[in-house]
Amino acid sequence: VLHYQPKINVSDRSVVGVEALVRWNNPEHGLLQPDSFIPIIELGDSIIELTHWVINQALVDYKMWEEQGVNLDVSINVSTLNIQDEKFVSDVNKILLEHRVNPGKIRLEITESVIMADTKRAIKTISDLDFMGVGISIDDFGTGYSSLSYLKEIPVNELKIDKSFVMNMETDDNDAVIVRSTIDLAHNLGLKVTAEGVESSGALELLDILGCDRVQGFYICPPITTERLVPWIKKWEEKKPSLVVPINKDS
Repeated sequence: VLHYQPKINVSDRSVVGVEALVRWNNPEHGLLQPDSFIPIIELGDSIIELTHWVINQALVDYKMWEEQGVNLDVSINVSTLNIQDEKFVSDVNKILLEHRVNPGKIRLEITESVIMADTKRAIKTISDLDFMGVGISIDDFGTGYSSLSYLKEIPVNELKIDKSFVMNMETDDNDAVIVRSTIDLAHNLGLKVTAEGVESSGALELLDILGCDRVQGFYICPPITTERLVPWIKKWEEKKPSLVVPINKDS
């Protein structure tokens, strides 16, 4: 199943997008987080099928929200095998055409390790996706062991600052410097920045001061089901920017 974590625009606190996050509703163990099953799936080709399912389901949900008057962009995580798959670009295009969704409304999130696994293939795949109009984000930026040189070779639209830097930046000067430097680097390269792991009002305010474009995190909203997303957005829009809408079991 898919859950979605909202992203807000920092400057006006409006909800602008969601990240699709896969969960496994296991009949024996309940709802499992991706860390417990994705590494196993990535050992074989099943990750390709799973990614296709995620993209397809995310676009089904996107169309449902669109019919309810909610216009969001949807971020989807992709793996090394997806980027190395020669059919990936055509498969993505086929799914977009099937659902009649503008390619600019989806954003594929790729980690630095995916790019460095086969840089030549990654450049080709990402360039083709960019030509289609699909957005590309570098996820968990700053946690990999890669060279910054790929940023000038690959048509990236966004950097996502890893939560490990964001969660402690109010008390850790080094994390704050890394966050500020990443935002400055991205903006100087003409890229947008999303910060993950925002868990306090102080972190949100600091990111606003530093000029971060978008944020997501439990302070805004944890990942929620498709059905709960639109009602949450309506509550958020009524109360923003000063109040955060709490998520409870009865809402």
